[in-house]
Amino acid sequence: QVQLAESGGGLVQAGGSLRLSCAASGRTYSTYAMGWFRQAPGKEREFVAKIRWSAGSTYYAESVKGRFTISRDNVKKMVYLQMNSLKPEDTAVYYCASGRYVSASDVAWDYWGQGTQVTVSS
Repeated sequence: QVQLAESGGGLVQAGGSLRLSCAASGRTYSTYAMGWFRQAPGKEREFVAKIRWSAGSTYYAESVKGRFTISRDNVKKMVYLQMNSLKPEDTAVYYCASGRYVSASDVAWDYWGQGTQVTVSS
């Protein structure tokens, strides 16, 4: 089992920044990728960004590319999501996830955090 705990959400004005953190614990040796997802009210959960745990390579959804940055600290077992130039449409509950690569690019997401609310006011 892997436990994930997000923090850092809150209320921010459009154009502002927030930094989300995700602390991983438990059997993290089984984790090869970490990611962030989000779910807005009335919408399905969507992918935001992912990072390969060892190499640090990253991949982003088009909607956040250039504004969000995912990073990790292997020693502390932490993953971060730096969000800049926030827009009202970024308002959602943000979830941290961990998983395994099942192909060169696809990840099976095995574990999820409880989520943290991000609200961007216009």
